[in-house]
Amino acid sequence: MHCPSCHADDTKVVDSRLAAEGSAIRRRRQCLGCGYRFTTYERVEELPLVVTKSDGTTQPFDRDKIVHGLRAATKGRSVDDITIAELASAVEDELRLDGGEVTSSRIGLAVLERLRVVDEVAYMRFASVYKNFDGAADFQSELELLKKLS
Repeated sequence: MHCPSCHADDTKVVDSRLAAEGSAIRRRRQCLGCGYRFTTYERVEELPLVVTKSDGTTQPFDRDKIVHGLRAATKGRSVDDITIAELASAVEDELRLDGGEVTSSRIGLAVLERLRVVDEVAYMRFASVYKNFDGAADFQSELELLKKLS
């Protein structure tokens, strides 16, 4: 495993534990070169998950897209990378239970469900992009929905 900080290829596992309700192993690693600590996840490789986009096209599922969207929504918030990775993994696990093909809208809703519990500001940011808000009225109606769900 390469160090994300200095790109050295000599790292050691410092701690291992079950994650995602036993469907993955979370490993804390430390770079022997620079001492940087980071987290990796090991999971069983499963059947490919295919995403059907709103225009009808399909593409392979990419968890990194969820992580990227979550990082954008949580920028400047007190949500750490471990929480983001766990949220993305939980969404992926849920989608895999639904079968080999899911819609992009299903992915967005699954992310919103979990993000609402983690950080309400990040939820509103994600919702504004996902639901394509046009103005303040869209934020207001989403805020009212958020209040009802809380």
